[in-house]
Amino acid sequence: MVVGAFPIAKLLYLGVRQLSKPVANRIKAGARRSEFFKNYVCLPPAQVYHWVEMRTKMRIMGFRGSTIKPLNEEAAAELGAELLGEAIIFLIGGGCMVLEYSRQAANSRRKEEELTETINSLQTQLGELALATETLDAQIREVNRLLLSLPSAPSSK
Repeated sequence: MVVGAFPIAKLLYLGVRQLSKPVANRIKAGARRSEFFKNYVCLPPAQVYHWVEMRTKMRIMGFRGSTIKPLNEEAAAELGAELLGEAIIFLIGGGCMVLEYSRQAANSRRKEEELTETINSLQTQLGELALATETLDAQIREVNRLLLSLPSAPSSK
């Protein structure tokens, strides 16, 4: 079993997502108790959500001009708290996704930079080897020219 195969970052993200549900539930409970939070944070989105949902359902069923009654305060507060909790979970999950994406993008950039550096190093070495080959080729030609210019020795038979 490889220890490095399971990154600790993924474990942390999983932990954050699991902790987001109890945090959302606590915020929902606080929203139900606080009058300010209930009246200004929970009720307006709940009423809008109810209005959009009912209007859509009415249009699908063919009722065009019917008016939609707003939810009572208790039902709206409950729906608003549920919407708030779902929004918190969604935002935390989205944040985790953005962090994971940025981490993966940074890893990809790092690997690409390493690959580019390796390619540049290999190209530099190839250029040096080509220069060394040309130098050796010139030296061999010089040695061959010198050998051909030497007087031939008489053969003794």
